[in-house]
Amino acid sequence: LLLTVSFRAVKAQDETALTDAPVQNFNKKPRPNLLAELELSPEQIRQIRRLNREKQPLLREAQQRLGEAKQNLDQAIYADTADESDVQSKLKELQIAQAEVFKIRSTTEFAVRKILTVGQLGKFREIRQRFMQTTEKRQNQPRNRRLNNPNRRLLNRQNQPPPNG
Repeated sequence: LLLTVSFRAVKAQDETALTDAPVQNFNKKPRPNLLAELELSPEQIRQIRRLNREKQPLLREAQQRLGEAKQNLDQAIYADTADESDVQSKLKELQIAQAEVFKIRSTTEFAVRKILTVGQLGKFREIRQRFMQTTEKRQNQPRNRRLNNPNRRLLNRQNQPPPNG
């Protein structure tokens, strides 16, 4: 996930001519500014761009196959006539597609890791940790809001079926 952010940052810079302007101007959304924080050299940026150009089409295709596999499994599960072997076959296709997406992401992340210096790698780990913590907080936040809602009981009652009577 954070790797995707780094690719977007490099892609944003790719669309802007390399100048002596501060790197911070390339990212407008509140997310880790990897280019600025990692202090990537122009050569490292070129290497990551090249890697991105090579891997993005592969990842896009793999994600498309994964989406199709999910849809095929869903159709097999909810077909008019249940066919256990068909569901198992579609499940296997889904697992293969998931594995391919994971493989592409992992090998890409490892390739980026090899481009970074030891110092940049340490900084990347820190950024990644912060990003994961922020993401986790965001995922938990809406649930907490619902649980702390003073109207929760009223909302729950409204969603209950009417009593038999």
